[in-house]
Amino acid sequence: MGVLADLRPPDRPMTVLLEREEPIAVIRLNRPEALNALSNQLMSELVGALENLDDDEAVRCIVLAGDDKAFASGADIGDLSNPTHLELYFGGRIDKWDAIRSVRTPIVAAVSGYCLGGGCELAMACDLIVASETAQFGQPETNLGVLPGAGGTQRLTRAIGKSKAMDVILTGRFLSAREAEAAGLVARVVAAEAWLDEAKRVAQAIAAKSPIGVRLAKESVNQAFETNLRAGLEAERKAFHLALSSEDAQEGMKAFLEKRKPEIKGK
Repeated sequence: MGVLADLRPPDRPMTVLLEREEPIAVIRLNRPEALNALSNQLMSELVGALENLDDDEAVRCIVLAGDDKAFASGADIGDLSNPTHLELYFGGRIDKWDAIRSVRTPIVAAVSGYCLGGGCELAMACDLIVASETAQFGQPETNLGVLPGAGGTQRLTRAIGKSKAMDVILTGRFLSAREAEAAGLVARVVAAEAWLDEAKRVAQAIAAKSPIGVRLAKESVNQAFETNLRAGLEAERKAFHLALSSEDAQEGMKAFLEKRKPEIKGK
């Protein structure tokens, strides 16, 4: 497994590891001693890795994973307990979440074990979630006298509905993998030993498609998630016309008629 050595702060262990399996790449959160809590260092390295991969035409889908015990247990409380309001507001932490949201390449979250607080928000910032049957999802920030602050109140409510989101956020209870799947938060649940392999298979299936069509489809689905129907339909129509004008679309339709596999070039 390779690492992004150029992102490594002096005298600190790498908190994000990278494995390339083109046309996909796998990013692993690497703070096992802290259940992959999202420290400022980890978030900076993660954003740097995602942005680098997003600019790499050889990578058509990204898998974001933790380890067997935890995807991410939440924010690093040490980073949040001392700063002033102004330091938190102007410190750029929220900018990192905006940067993740801006990644055009599809991201599959591979979740095993704890996926809590900021970890749950990070998984929801990805495009879909593949979960181990051991996964547990939650937004327990109210246990600390605060509330989700990186999209949890908004994305979770849109994903599972107001009543269940209120239940999870106000009581601090966890959702099992199966309950999260039934509620619409998780796309697939697999056996404990298969969570990362399944996420890679999903990523490979996405990467086999035209990156132009896939990226435009991702934008359009996000429009449905974030705007009203009229605006979403207008965005979809424009995206469809853009995709239709690509070489990949012409090749895809020609290959369909000729009953053969298309030769995707990303053009």
